[in-house]
Formats: sequence, structure tokens, C-alpha cells
Amino acid sequence: MLPRLSPQELVSPLYQEFAKILATKHFTGDINFQYSARLAHATDNSIYQQLPQLVLHPRSKQDIQIITLLGSEDKFNAIKFSARGGGTGTNGQSLTPGIVVDLSKYMNRILEINVEENWVRVEAGVIKDQLNDYLKPHGFFFSPDLSTSNRATVGGMINTDASGQGSLVYGKTSDHVLSLDSVLANGELLNTKPQTMAQAQALAKQDSTEAKLMQQVLNTCVDNRALILEKFPRLNRFLTGYDLENVFNDDLSMVDLSRIITGSEGSLAFVCEAKLNLTPIANAKTLINIKYDSFDSALRHSPRLVQAKATSVETIDSTVLNLAKQDIVWQLVSDMLQDVDGAIMDGINMVEYNGESIESVADQVTALCAELDKDIANKTGVIGYQVTSDLASISKLYTMRKKAVGLLGNTKGSQKPLAFAEDTAVPPENLADYIAEFRQLLDGYGLHYGMFGHVDAGVLHVRPALDMCDPEQEILLREISDKVVALTAKYGGLMWGEHGKGYRSEYGPEFFGDTLFSELRKIKAAFDPFNKMNPGKICTPFNSTDKLVSVDDTKRGFYDRQIPISVKDSFNSALDCNGNGLCFNYDVDSPMCPSSKVTRDRRHSPKGRAGLMREWLRLLEAKGVDVLAMEKNIQNWSVKSLLDKVKNRFNSQFNRAESDDFSHEVMEAMQGCLACKACASQCPIKVDVPDFRARFINLYHTRYFRPLKDHLVANVESMTPIMAKAPKIVNRVLSSNIYDKLSQVTIGYVDTPLLSIPTLTQRTMEHKFTPFDLSTLQSMSDEQRAKSLLIVQDPFTSFYDAKVVEDFMLLVKKLGFDPILLPFKPNGKPQHVKGFLDKFAKTAKSTAEFLNQIQQLALPMVGLDASMVLCFRDEYKQILGDNRGDFEVKLAHEWLITLVDEQKSKPIDTNNNVNKVAYKLFAHCTEKTALAGSEGQWQHIFQHFGLSLSNVSVGCCGMAGTYGHEKINLENSTSLYNMSWQSKVANLATEQVLVTGYSCRSQIKRLDNKVTLHPVQALLKAL
Repeated sequence: MLPRLSPQELVSPLYQEFAKILATKHFTGDINFQYSARLAHATDNSIYQQLPQLVLHPRSKQDIQIITLLGSEDKFNAIKFSARGGGTGTNGQSLTPGIVVDLSKYMNRILEINVEENWVRVEAGVIKDQLNDYLKPHGFFFSPDLSTSNRATVGGMINTDASGQGSLVYGKTSDHVLSLDSVLANGELLNTKPQTMAQAQALAKQDSTEAKLMQQVLNTCVDNRALILEKFPRLNRFLTGYDLENVFNDDLSMVDLSRIITGSEGSLAFVCEAKLNLTPIANAKTLINIKYDSFDSALRHSPRLVQAKATSVETIDSTVLNLAKQDIVWQLVSDMLQDVDGAIMDGINMVEYNGESIESVADQVTALCAELDKDIANKTGVIGYQVTSDLASISKLYTMRKKAVGLLGNTKGSQKPLAFAEDTAVPPENLADYIAEFRQLLDGYGLHYGMFGHVDAGVLHVRPALDMCDPEQEILLREISDKVVALTAKYGGLMWGEHGKGYRSEYGPEFFGDTLFSELRKIKAAFDPFNKMNPGKICTPFNSTDKLVSVDDTKRGFYDRQIPISVKDSFNSALDCNGNGLCFNYDVDSPMCPSSKVTRDRRHSPKGRAGLMREWLRLLEAKGVDVLAMEKNIQNWSVKSLLDKVKNRFNSQFNRAESDDFSHEVMEAMQGCLACKACASQCPIKVDVPDFRARFINLYHTRYFRPLKDHLVANVESMTPIMAKAPKIVNRVLSSNIYDKLSQVTIGYVDTPLLSIPTLTQRTMEHKFTPFDLSTLQSMSDEQRAKSLLIVQDPFTSFYDAKVVEDFMLLVKKLGFDPILLPFKPNGKPQHVKGFLDKFAKTAKSTAEFLNQIQQLALPMVGLDASMVLCFRDEYKQILGDNRGDFEVKLAHEWLITLVDEQKSKPIDTNNNVNKVAYKLFAHCTEKTALAGSEGQWQHIFQHFGLSLSNVSVGCCGMAGTYGHEKINLENSTSLYNMSWQSKVANLATEQVLVTGYSCRSQIKRLDNKVTLHPVQALLKAL
């Protein structure tokens, strides 16, 4: 039986007291010291792990003032804070042993826009893409670009002075900050914006906190101006922490304290609101993808591209390109990165020109292309190029570029490319030589690595592959880090070009020198004399004995190495998560992790769940539990297990120790998962939550009873065929108010769907379709086989939406084929979702044996529900391995596209009225994420039949099998539908809406009372 697991690091009494008092102070946000919440904030996009004592989610800057005012009381002097946004930092900037103040959950409002004056005012938790989506209709965008733009917050961008693609033209975040509202460690609100030197000097003479801050900044930046200009490199990227140089404008007539706060990594104040300037959106873009025979050729060619005065020049090496080819993202970009005949593409440069029109940049593009033609002829390393001005295509290419960080994490083996020296910046003219020596350094250690970056700014992202579970390689990380610092200095650059210092802060004194570093410490002392704000990052207060954080501080690998290798290999989907956080995707129309979107709780994301699973496995090992052996020996039922579960239920209700079992917190996170499997394809690391979720639930219930609803779901495929024998009686019961109330109270289910009447059996008999008879099928001629199609049933369409199956069979008949309905065989997907893995294995084995037998007939098999059909391909392979066999079940579009492509079905004259319908496709999220080309294939099919079909971009509908029918999930299910589907369905005529998923159709019917069609039904109407 699974043991009870107690967290090994409890909240200290001091922080418990702080939380208790904070709850009495009119604080309106969330106070969370659950171990799971702390773990979710213990990691970011770096190699480090630091467990906080508390996690706070304020709702306003007044909440932050309440936090800091309480924290400034003498008895709480030891309390420390760190602001957190999207958690995308690659150097542990927001990690703290104190209190994480997460501004992303609630403080994400866009407060005000002034189009005439080109500015917007936002809260710190606003996401970069969220802001740009808001600004786009006004013709503007917030121009600093990031690879993490769909989850990085404006507050995080300010705290790291973030920049990215196009920074030579668009600058860094600090170049766009007009003013900041920040809260100091003592609770005071500070507004910073440009003021004249005279105003600043007058302010410095006053008696206030702001005056003391201004006085120190003026003393530091005026008295040391010459040294600052000498020491700060003349680079586009020169992230230093506190920007001493640009506090003033060129003639020192203006002063702006905001420049000190930007890039300060939360070590000076909590940034709460920002007024930002806006950049007009360029009407046109042209992108040239230049292909090279080697990455060195790409780097050595890049200075000429910079001289061509492009908006940006981005580079990607062959390692990243090859990983992209294995990812779903390659479906989007392969036509724009075609291989060159007779040559190997070993690197690319992406050169972008922006202008008011394509014609306005045409001369520059033409001139560069002429130069490239000469380079190809002269065999200089350029082997080809492609040009596009299609904005959608350009966007897709940058999606691939932005995914590069995550793709590197998907490298096979225990050694993973790591962020610790990955944002060095050198003068662009030195970049090729610098990287050549950098590669020599890494090659000397026999390391693999990937490279990509902003060659126009001299910034290259280099991630050597190391195994942090190996203590020797952790020592090697330090050795390489020190050598990279020295190498970067040799070429006139610095270690931190754009990703901040964080745990690399220890290199600060060496870079700045004693004088300037002491001045940084004086500024820190003025803002935060008791070192409460993100202590140890950038610098410590002047005269303080506190230490800086170190490259050698505790890493995730320290905890992961406590898990046996066999367990790590078995649960690699959870252990391989590198924290890149793509699952925090803001876009409500993206299918990635609906539970993360609707809860805005980091635990309810693939990253959060993977982190909880890692810790759960570690705690099991600490208890001496062999989790793999336990999985093999699970007893579904025995008298002893029953008595133990009764005892555990009693203890959970009346014994706090049992109720504090960490497994409960993990279970809470797993239950929130919709098992949509978007993570398994959308995540660059392919973190498959439904896989390890099912295994966890299976083990969890060795100690605790399963709820009744789980048993009902697990047995739905055996019960439904029995109920379908008397559908009218069953429906009368299910639709009664008495049953509805009883179901909600005893089972926890709402809106139970009704069985189809007539049943599928009755429908097939009415049309006199060929019945299934194995011996008849075996004796078929080749000509008969070529014109037959087997229909594989699933429990949802067959018994609850039978007209879809009927119409598909009629469509098949119209297309000249003989549809034959196979007998219903349980698929087992519901059992897997609820963690009944032993039952699922038996179901899968039985059904696989049947389908493999049918496969011998050499007849195509088609199923209509994506989640069920894809279960055959994925979960069956996981549970059965080689015993799965080689049977193949296609989805409807996969079969239809073969007919279209092979021209077995000629274009037809459709009904004129039907032909005028502009159909809109709402694709099932499992289908479109696992089969990236499915939406395009549906369009191709409809075009073949003379019909208009366009895709509608939507996220999850919120139903996801039985998830939306569980009362506990009803609010989230409805919210998800309203987020992405409701308005788009409402804006269309019902006849236009085509929906591939049964769950999605039932959700539309439930919440909008509209009966929508499957695409095959629209095709049938056309015939």
C-alpha cells in the first residue's frame, strides 16, 4: 500500500505567524503555504530549486503595501520577499527561500491607453502577448520581443530589462518605460518618471524616502560618470542590474529613477504598474531565410547581414533545426525551410525587413538577394535562401525560433542542454571568432550543445548538455561557467547579455570592479537597507555581511538524483520537464493546458504537475518504497486493503497527520487535468501528463477509496451497451429531476447525456447495411475488399450520437464503398483517464487482439472519435508495448484524404444551397495537436467536394470526455467554453458550425442549446 508522505520542509513558525497576521490586515489576495504551491514556485526556467516559505497572490498594489508594511515590523526583520511573474527566468531570478509574491495571477489588468500620446498603462502581471493582442486593433505593439512572449509578464520584463529579436531597432524594455509605480520594502509607494536635473537636485534636498533615493543615485551616477562610461561596454545588450549609465540622458539634463529599477530583478522594489510607450505596427515584413553549409559559415556571414540594415538577424544551428524537425512545429514551417538539393543545411540566418509596404523594403531585399546569389556562386558557405512576405508564414517561423529553448530540452539521454552561460554578449564583429573559441572550449570537454540567438546584437544562446544528477558534472558546470566568463571578457563582452544575473550575481564584483560595485551596494542600501527584497541577487546592501547567491547553489538535480535511475527512466515524461513554461501559454485559443488557463494556478499545468510528481517520487524513495514494484503488485481488492482504506478514510477526517498527506495535494492537481493530451505534443519536451497522471491515480487508490463517479466512468463502456437495449426507459430516468438531484448528491455528476433514439443498431438495420460476419469478410474477393470499409465503434458516438455514425456510413455508401459496422469493443480510454490501469491493460489487450485479427482481412478501419482512435496509437502502445500488434484505425479525415489524393472520388456537383454555406471547422483539441495537419486536410477534402471550409482557432471546449459532467468541474468547464468557444459559436449560424469532437458537440448543445454537425455530415448533405 502507498505510504503516507509528509513534506520534509515545513513552513517556519515566523512565516506562519506572518501569514496569520496578514490574513487580518484586509489583504484581499491569496495566502498559500501548501507544500504543492511552494513547490510550484520553487523552480523557474533555470537549473536551480529553492523552496519558498509562502506564496502570496496580491490583487492590487495596496495588497503589496500591506505585505511590505507588515514585513517591515521589527519582529519580521528576517522575512524576505521575491516578486514573480511568468517564472521564465533562466537564472533563478525570482527564486527565494522567503516569500514569493506572484503578481501574475490577479494583477494582470490593462488599465489605460492613450492612442494620441502613444502610451498604455498596465499592471505588472500583464503578459506580453496579452498586451500586444490588446494593442493590435489600435495599430500599436509593445516592441521588446521575447521567445517567452506568450507567458512572460511586463513586470518580469521590467525587472530583467528584457529584449530580444529586433533590439537594434526596438531597444530594450527600459527604452519604453515612461513611468513606474513601485512599492518599497518599507511599504511606501514610489512613482518614478523622467524629471529635470534641477527638479532631481531639489528633491534630493528634501526629507523623504524618495529624496534619499534620489540623493544616493545622483551621488553614484554623477560622481562616477567617467568610470561608468569607461566600464559599461558599448553593446546593444549590456544588462548590468542597475543601469547607472542611462539614469541620465546624453547631456545630463534629465534624470529617471526608473532606469535604476529596470533590470534590478526585484532587488529594489515591487514593480506594480508601468506606463509604457508604444510602437506603430509595421504594415509589411519580408523575411529571408538564408541556408548555410555550416553554423560557422552562418556566424561569419552575419556581420554582412547586419550591415544590410535589417530590422533583425536571428540565427539557428543544425542541432535546433533537427530537433524542430521532430516536433509538431515543423508542420508549420517545413515549406519555408526546404532542403537544398545536394547540400546539407547546417544552420540558418533569418533576416527581417520591416516597412510601410512590401515595396518600401523591396530595394533592400533585392540588393541582399543579389549578394546572396554571388555568395552561392562563389561557394562561400551560403547554399540557398527563401524569401517570404506572408505575415502568417513569418509568424510561424518565429514560433519555431521561439520554441528553440524548449526543443533543446528534448535532447535524448540524461545529459540535457542547460542554461547557465547562454546569453553572453560580445561586439557583433567579434562573434564568429568568439563562438569558434567557445566551441573549442565545449568540444574539449566532449559536450553536445545547441546554439541560436540574435547575431545582430552579438548575443548567442549556447546550452551545453550536462547531467545535473551527476555530482561530477555539476562541478564541471562551475568550471565551464568560470571559463566562459573569462572568454567573454577576452572578446570585450559580458556574461549576461539579456537574461539577467540571478545565481550568476557572484560574477558582478569582478565585472564592475570595487568602486562601481560598492556604488551598486549603496543604491541597494538606500532602497532596501535590511536586504529583504530578493536578497543575494545583483548585490547586497553596503556594509552588509550578507552573501551573494552562487552558481554552486542548490539545483534541481540535487533532488532528482535522490530518485533511482530506473524510476526516473520510467517516469521520464515528468522528470525531463526543464521548466521552460510553454504550458503557461496565455492564448485562450491555444489548446495547450486548459486547466492552467482557467485556474491560473501554476500547480495545474504540465510544469506544475511534473514538479509535484518529481517530489512525490523522491519522497517515496526516502520512505524506502520501490514504486515500480508496487505498480506491478497492486491488489485491486482484498479484505486487508479494504480495512486499511476504511482506517485511512477515518484518519483523513479526524486525524490531521493523515489529512496532511502530500499525496492529497498531488491528487488535487492531477484531478484538475482534463486529460486532453495537448501537452504530449504541444510541449517541446513532450511532457505527457495523462500518462503519469494515470499511474499516480492508480497508486494513490491503493491507500484511499475511489469515488463512486470514477467507478461509473471506468465501467461506462460495459454499462452503455446494456442501457441501449432499453433507451427510452433509461432516458426517461436520466432526464428526470429526481435522478438529476440524486446524481449530483451521490455521484457528483451533472447533465447526464441521453442515449440516441433510434439506436445505432436500429439505424443500420433500417438502411440494410452489410452486417459484420467474419467468415463472409474472409471469403471476400480482392475487388470487394477494395470497396469495403470497416467502422470501429466508440461508446460516445455509437450510443449517444448515433446519427453521426449513421451519416458517415451513408457518406461511405455514397462514395461507392460498402460500410460494415464492427461489433462494439470497449476502448478503455475512460479506464485510463481514471487510473484503472489493470482494467485498462486487460481491455486494451482484448480489443487489440480483436483488431489485430480484423487487420488480417486487409480492410481499412475507421473510427470517428479522435480521443478513442488516438488512444489505440498512444496509450495502447504504452501499456502493451510490442504486444499491441500492428493494427491501424484511421480517423475519418485520414481515410477521406487518401480518397482525394488518390482521386478515387471525383469532384461532384453539390446542392447549390449547401454549396453556399461557409462552413467553419471547430477541431477537437486532441486531434489537432496530435495530428498537426488534420485541419488542413479537412479543408483539402471540402475543397475537393466544392465546399467552403475554414478553420476556427479555439482552445479547449471544457468538456473533455466526462470532465465537464463532474459537478466539481462544472464551473471550470463552463469558463473554458466561455473563454474561447462561446463567442465564436454565437457569431455563426448553427449550420455553419462543424465540430469533430463528440465532447465538443455535447458541450455546445449543453451550454448553447445548439445541435451541430460533424464534418462528415456536411459532406453527406452536399451529396
